[in-house]
Amino acid sequence: MNRAPIGIFDSGIGGLTVARAIYERLPHESTIYFGDTARVPYGPKSPDTVRRYSLEILHWLLDQGVKAVVIACNTSTAHALEALQAAAPVPVIGVIEPGARAAVSAMRGGPIGVIGTAGTIASNAYARAIQSAKPGAAVEQRACPLFVPLVEEGWFDHPAAELIAAEYLEPMKRARVDVMVLGCTHYPLLKPLLQRTLGPDIRLIDSGEETAALVQGALRSSGLGAPPGATPEHRFVVSDDEARFRQVGSRFIGERLGKAEVVALG
Repeated sequence: MNRAPIGIFDSGIGGLTVARAIYERLPHESTIYFGDTARVPYGPKSPDTVRRYSLEILHWLLDQGVKAVVIACNTSTAHALEALQAAAPVPVIGVIEPGARAAVSAMRGGPIGVIGTAGTIASNAYARAIQSAKPGAAVEQRACPLFVPLVEEGWFDHPAAELIAAEYLEPMKRARVDVMVLGCTHYPLLKPLLQRTLGPDIRLIDSGEETAALVQGALRSSGLGAPPGATPEHRFVVSDDEARFRQVGSRFIGERLGKAEVVALG
């Protein structure tokens, strides 16, 4: 049994969907969430820059005494997972492999679709993970950068969101994908819109939910789980603009998001 917190980090706010999935699956675990709001977005930045930022956050989380680290950012997972695993004395889990495995398990013979930020799609990390799990699997990928500002504006059912979704997802419909990975942590908030656009037969894979299941297994296998009766504490830290983080973050996890600390890195 280990009462130490789980560290969770993202380039900004979107990783709160992963945090929420962890709260729901592991209700006795404490967490520290770090959002790098001073340097968001990571998607357009170079792999070297993303790795440098990610390592800075990792070392800060380790200094806080975390027992595991979750990279709740697809771009950081794509560019920095191996570097962070090599640098950390605790388990480090990313969001790409769990989503890829779930997609392979859910496929019914058609291609697997992947949508994400420009950086995540350009990294080809999901395609590699999917084809590692199922060699020869067909993968259709599409960068959807405008989905992030739509989520942060709360425009889940806005006519503009409908038009953008139709434009972005038309290639997926033409390719007849039967399962699609939501390769950005903002995208789960758009599930109803995406499902309407793609049709009811397309299975949507939320990497946050799959990652939470992997975290649960990792803690269990290494004996790091919190006691069953433990009362969790959730701490939120950002590198800038605490007020906006609280305002927008409430759309992701609601009342759990109270105050946030500001810690500048780099």
